[in-house]
Amino acid sequence: MRRLRARMYAQPPRTSGVERVLDYAVRINDPHNFYTLYKDIFVHRIYHFDAQRQDPLILDCGSNIGMSVLYFKHVYPGARVIGFEPDPVVCPCLEENVRRNALAGVRCLQAGVAGREGMLAFYSDGKCGSSLAANMSDGPPRGWQKHEVPCVRLRDYLAEPVDFLKMNIEGAEWEVLADSEDLLPNVREMVVEYHHFPGLPRRLADILALLQRTGFDYLINDLDPASNSAVVPPFRLTPQTRYYLLIYAKRMD
Repeated sequence: MRRLRARMYAQPPRTSGVERVLDYAVRINDPHNFYTLYKDIFVHRIYHFDAQRQDPLILDCGSNIGMSVLYFKHVYPGARVIGFEPDPVVCPCLEENVRRNALAGVRCLQAGVAGREGMLAFYSDGKCGSSLAANMSDGPPRGWQKHEVPCVRLRDYLAEPVDFLKMNIEGAEWEVLADSEDLLPNVREMVVEYHHFPGLPRRLADILALLQRTGFDYLINDLDPASNSAVVPPFRLTPQTRYYLLIYAKRMD
């Protein structure tokens, strides 16, 4: 990882290119985004889980360029993966990486996961930053582009047992989980990235209470200082503080 980090930061930033990860050829959209995804997913294994069958069903909400999809297929070649990525600039990288690496059993949907179905306003930097407009009360950062994107409800994909749910949907996690509460017992394990962003309602306690109501035990992780500097002491919490938490939850029955 040290060599990859040095190479990613020594080279001038570029918007496209192909990098090697294990036996995969990966189309990237930004070197810093690629390095962070590689570090978190392949080195720290933040989305690892122990499957109970050879063909686990995985819902990947917020697939970005598909590094998580590649990891799932590396660990479980027989996995069935549904990847959701709403960004019209990023989704072609996801689709190319699935196609380039001949990943069977993967379905890519250019759609966001939200609390309701339909076309919704969406802002993005075209790399790794994005959010539904409804979750950006302070407005988008300068330079972000607005798109109208199709959105689906998670609950429509929970009719059968789901082995693993990965959710990184930039602030929409509470509304999606709340909308799916009665069907969440069909999920065995999950990792949800909680976003504490300026202007967003503080829903961490609500999410944890929902998980407990639906039969999950959980733990919380704060990633690492490189990805999440606001959690490093000394702590300074202001209305503009931005941080992330990983919530790992598992049904214990």
